[in-house]
Amino acid sequence: VQLQASGGGLVQAGDSLRLSCVASGFTSNQWSMAWFRQTPGKERDFVAAFRRSDLSTHYADSVKGRFTISRDNAKNTIILQMNSLKSEDTAVYYCAASPQRIITSQARRGDSYSYWGQGTQVTVSS
Repeated sequence: VQLQASGGGLVQAGDSLRLSCVASGFTSNQWSMAWFRQTPGKERDFVAAFRRSDLSTHYADSVKGRFTISRDNAKNTIILQMNSLKSEDTAVYYCAASPQRIITSQARRGDSYSYWGQGTQVTVSS
């Protein structure tokens, strides 16, 4: 199982970025998938998730209405479309995956996911 995240970069506040996470070794639409982010010296924070059981999506309050998580099943890829970026969105973004059924309260917890990608840096200048 491998997760390869890409799409990060340096953008201005208000711009958009599209992150991709290519899954290999498993079929991503049969797993629960998520994005987390981390800044230096801080814990990894939940951003967005797809639950395997009902394909429901979940978002952190800080990104709701600006970020969208989606799947490209043909490419076995999870996408995070980030619009109206703010300086506080600056972080390393990680994709994560779990083959387990995850209940709603677990979707936002990092320890619910057993596989992680390497991270992609997003920097938003104000």
